[in-house]
Amino acid sequence: MGAQAKRVRWGILSTALIGTQRVIPGMLKSREFDVAAIASRDLSRAKATAAALGIPVAYGSYNELLADASIDAIYNPLPNHLHVPMTLAAARAGKHVLCEKPMALAAPELEVLRPYTSKVHIREAFMVRHHPQWRVAREHLRAGAIGELRFVHAPFCYHNDNPQNIRNRADIGGGGLYDIGCYAIVAGRWFFEREPARVVATFDRDPRFGTDRVTSGLLDFGGGQRAFTVSTQAARYQRLQLVGTKGRLEVEIPFNAPPDVPCRYLIDDARSLDGAGIRTYAVPIADQYQLQAEAFARAIGSEQPDATWLDDAIANMRIIDALFASEKSGRFERP
Repeated sequence: MGAQAKRVRWGILSTALIGTQRVIPGMLKSREFDVAAIASRDLSRAKATAAALGIPVAYGSYNELLADASIDAIYNPLPNHLHVPMTLAAARAGKHVLCEKPMALAAPELEVLRPYTSKVHIREAFMVRHHPQWRVAREHLRAGAIGELRFVHAPFCYHNDNPQNIRNRADIGGGGLYDIGCYAIVAGRWFFEREPARVVATFDRDPRFGTDRVTSGLLDFGGGQRAFTVSTQAARYQRLQLVGTKGRLEVEIPFNAPPDVPCRYLIDDARSLDGAGIRTYAVPIADQYQLQAEAFARAIGSEQPDATWLDDAIANMRIIDALFASEKSGRFERP
C-alpha cells in the first residue's frame, strides 16, 4: 500500500465470539488500518463490546453498519448459514468482505457473489495460511527437506456438547466437517499445492443434534494422500504430520496457533524410530489474525479485485460437498 493510500476502515458484522475473542484482538494489534465500528442486532451488546475492545462506533443493526459510507471493509463472523447472504449484502453496499469459513453450506451458493468480485475483494478467512509456521513448513517441503511428500495427516478436535451452541445446530451449518474439517482440507491443498481427484469419508453423528461429531476423511491427490479426523466431542488436541520419502515434518499447534508465544515444528530425518533424528525449530511470535487482516487491507490498497479468492473458496467447498456426498454413497466422490 502506498504512503498516500487511504487507511482501510473495518466494520465488524456481529459480536460473535470468534471475532471478539480472537480475530478482533489480533486486528487491534495492527497499525496498518482502523477497526472503526461493530454491529449487533442488540444495540446494548454492540455498545458493550465496542467499549470493551475500544471500537469507536456501535450499531444496533447490520444494515446500519453496511450503510456507513466511511467503512471500507467488513469482517463477517456470523453463523455459517448467514455467510453468503450477509457477504452479498456487504458487497452490494460496496464493501470489501473477509468472511469466516466455511464461506457457504454448499459450493453453488457462492456463485451469487461472482458478479461482485470485479468490484470488491471477497475472501474466505483461513488465517492459518498467513501464519509463518505454515509458510516455512511449505518452504521446507519445496526445498526437499523430507523428500517427496507422500501423505499428510492431522487429528483436530475439541469437546462441545452444549445444545445451544451454534456448532451443534445442524440447521445452520453446525458439525465437525464444516467447523474444523475445512482446515484439514485447506492443509492438504496448501502442502500438496494441487486439488484432490477424489475423496471419501465416514461420519458419526450425534443422535441429539444430527451434527457430525466425528468425521474422518481421505483426500486422494494422486501420488499423495491427505487423511484427517476431526471431532467436536473429543479431548482437545491437534497436530499436523507431513510424511515424505526421506523424513517427516510435524507442526505442534497447526490451527489454533497461540498469538503470544513462539510456535514449534520439528523435522525428523527418520534415521531412527526413537526420535534420534529429530530437530526442533521455533517460529517467532505471530498473530495469524493480525497478519490475515493486514494482508487483506494491503490487497484493498494495491490490487484490482477479481474472482481468484472466490474460486479458491468454491474449490474448498466442493471438497466438503463431496465428503458429505460420500457419507450417503459409501464410496469415493469427485469434488
